Amino acid sequence: MTQRIGILDSTSAATLGDQYAAFQRGLKEVGYVDGDNVTIEFKFAENDYERLDGLAARFVGDDDVAVIVAAGGPVSAVAAATATGDKAIVFTSVTDAVAGRLRKGKNLTGVAGKTSELDLARLKLLCRLLPGAREIGVLVNKNRPTRREELKNLVAAVHKLDLKRKVRLVSREAGTPREIDTVLQNLGDVDGLVFAADPFFNSRRAQLVELTKHLKLPAIYQWREFAAAGGLMSYGPSIQRAYHQAGIYAGLILKGMKPAQLPVVEASSFELVINLKTANALDIGIPPTLLEEADELIE
Repeated sequence: MTQRIGILDSTSAATLGDQYAAFQRGLKEVGYVDGDNVTIEFKFAENDYERLDGLAARFVGDDDVAVIVAAGGPVSAVAAATATGDKAIVFTSVTDAVAGRLRKGKNLTGVAGKTSELDLARLKLLCRLLPGAREIGVLVNKNRPTRREELKNLVAAVHKLDLKRKVRLVSREAGTPREIDTVLQNLGDVDGLVFAADPFFNSRRAQLVELTKHLKLPAIYQWREFAAAGGLMSYGPSIQRAYHQAGIYAGLILKGMKPAQLPVVEASSFELVINLKTANALDIGIPPTLLEEADELIE
């Protein structure tokens, strides 16, 4: 019987794209090809996090599913871990704190991608890009369970930054595409915007990029894919590498390895990507130091 992998995703099929291709490459490296010697089944929560527990339980109750891949951030990983008893789980990209809690279960492994941990670093980069900024907006997903704690930590950290002027954070929440439109169009006179790390925002990548460009609002995002789509700047680990690693781990588990034998991979390199075309359109001069530090300049 062909082995099966269940992919539990908090977002939608439209979001996976290149990430799923990276996952397939990882699987192939250890000898598995979807439709040949393995079958992959998807369950998408469509950004409705309350559906995740039920979707995870369906995978757990299916004896033919050998491993569950929790995609779409910490919420999927936690739902899978809560639902399962001993079925193997591979998470794709979670915070260090969530990875630490999940790893206490011997049936879990995956990638700790440093997601929200880098929100402060993104804020600092935006302040360097906009040396005269006084107010910076921060948009968080109102459905993210840890949003209040993460925002509190970010606000506290801002006061400790060694900046030549005080920067005030203007936090806003949005949990639907319509709310994104409404919130961004009514942000007021902020000088720039940080999108807090979240899979929901990744699923709305095109909307976010187009709206910030239309509003002429300098913004920084989590993944390179935002900058490639026309966003001004991004900073974070490679989501492609995370899914590639998840594919390798899922294949190794199919071969008989236990999750406990596979160490959680921690992101150790981060990409600063700047879209020069967008910077020119916004009439923003990029400081030479940022140009030198950039891992990629998109022209």
